[in-house]
Amino acid sequence: MQHSNAPLWRLRSHLDPLPDTSTLDWLFDEGSLTRRLTRLSDDGFSVTPLFEGWQTLRDDECAALELAEGSEGWVREVYLRGHGEAWVFARSVASRGALQGDGLHMDELGSRSLGELLFCDHAFQRQAIEVCDYPERWLPEAARASGLWGRRSRFDRGALSVLVAEIFLPALWNAVRARPENC
Repeated sequence: MQHSNAPLWRLRSHLDPLPDTSTLDWLFDEGSLTRRLTRLSDDGFSVTPLFEGWQTLRDDECAALELAEGSEGWVREVYLRGHGEAWVFARSVASRGALQGDGLHMDELGSRSLGELLFCDHAFQRQAIEVCDYPERWLPEAARASGLWGRRSRFDRGALSVLVAEIFLPALWNAVRARPENC
């Protein structure tokens, strides 16, 4: 069930109005965001974990993972950084039941990129990318701003589904404008 305070996640075909071409390119790029950020930062990429642990998943996450509302899952929130600057806030979730016994140890990633792991394991199949105007209240205090684009997609491997949301912060767009040839 979509609550009125939850974002409306939409496919590209349902966006109106469309964002600018550069934003669209970043939002719907199906390649590895980690690799793209690494190129943009000339290898100055890093991951800073903010939160990792079991938590009740949000209703929109339960719906995307085809779970009952109020289901518990593993939540990992990180900043993806270029030269120490927070460029992207990422939130990845997976259900407790699917993680137990699957062999994916999201709790052991530390400062490694989950995205890179998902792209290196060819058994994962990426589902459609959805985007939204990400709710400011769901961002870490230091990154709170309105009007930020977020995207998410589900990665499936057998019974395991991992939902990865990536919210593009203003510092990323500054870096893109400064170094368009690297992105």
